[in-house]
Amino acid sequence: MADNAKFALAVLLVIAGLSGFYLLGEQPLIVRVLSVLAGIGAGAAVAWFTAPGQRFAVFGQETVVETKKVVWPSRKETMQTTGIVFAFVVVMAVFLWLTDKSLEWILYDLVLGWRKS
Repeated sequence: MADNAKFALAVLLVIAGLSGFYLLGEQPLIVRVLSVLAGIGAGAAVAWFTAPGQRFAVFGQETVVETKKVVWPSRKETMQTTGIVFAFVVVMAVFLWLTDKSLEWILYDLVLGWRKS
């Protein structure tokens, strides 16, 4: 129950920060943006002390650990894969263009007899 109250308070703080952006319409933009950032920061700080907030923090730490285990492709592998994708896109574009023009010729010239001049 306490976690629900803390989470509700966090949501209200974020809403208050967003509301401050509009309520401070006459103030300089930096003050309005700081209002939003303060609301988000305060909401995140309160949410941090809830059970879901703690689980989220642990999840984030585990995500960083798992990301470090990934074997990232080298620059050469990345360039080769990108080249293959571009080549495939060009081949597919030509294929679709030829298919479109063939169907156009078959339908308009042969079937319907609408010769283009």
